[in-house]
Amino acid sequence: MEQTTPKYKRILLKLSGEVLAGGKESGLDFDTINTVCQSIKKCVDQGVQIAIVIGGGNFWRGRSSGNMDRTRADHMGMLATVINCLALADSLEQLGVTARVQTAIEMPKVAEPYIRGKAIRHLEKGRVVIFGCGTGNPFFSTDTGASLRAAEINADIIFKATNVDGVYDSDPRKNPDAKLFSELTHAQILENHLSVMDMTAAAMCQDNELPVLVFNLSDPENIYRAAMGEPIGTVVK
Repeated sequence: MEQTTPKYKRILLKLSGEVLAGGKESGLDFDTINTVCQSIKKCVDQGVQIAIVIGGGNFWRGRSSGNMDRTRADHMGMLATVINCLALADSLEQLGVTARVQTAIEMPKVAEPYIRGKAIRHLEKGRVVIFGCGTGNPFFSTDTGASLRAAEINADIIFKATNVDGVYDSDPRKNPDAKLFSELTHAQILENHLSVMDMTAAAMCQDNELPVLVFNLSDPENIYRAAMGEPIGTVVK
């Protein structure tokens, strides 16, 4: 029997920048972005509060930037996330969903500065809040930014949308016999160095008892299915 009420009230959705590139290697594919936003809209229409953190890998991958200073490279990556935030906000608003972009690095002519109370108020009013610039600090990933923001806004869960069906015991692209886990603990992620998110982000989720649902975004409708409680992906709790 299909569930008619959402399982979660407030979700932090973590998207990689590469997702927004669609089939391209870089940049933005607006057909893909629109499809993702349609699934987000279905969640919002059901009363689910959605906050989003996006990576910037479709424009810039700082760790592969050769001899560039790491701090400067990471700042460039933070700016790349803002491009993605604005693109996502525009697509949501074209679908009739009110969205607000908040950035950890202040740029008042482009977006609101991140203010926790204001972000929560936006969510309570049914607006989608999109967080840019990660934590605002170099040496921290957008996964860590997602964990931090989820803890700050008291999210029920983090949805980590990826290009695989969940967490495996080995790389399913290399090992056809790789085992898909339906459920794991944060301790197992940390002890076995499973590639769900970086260790800083995983430790933060463990410390704050934040569950993480890892699922495949090849079908963007999975965002809605997950919000409604359908059994997809891997739950880490």
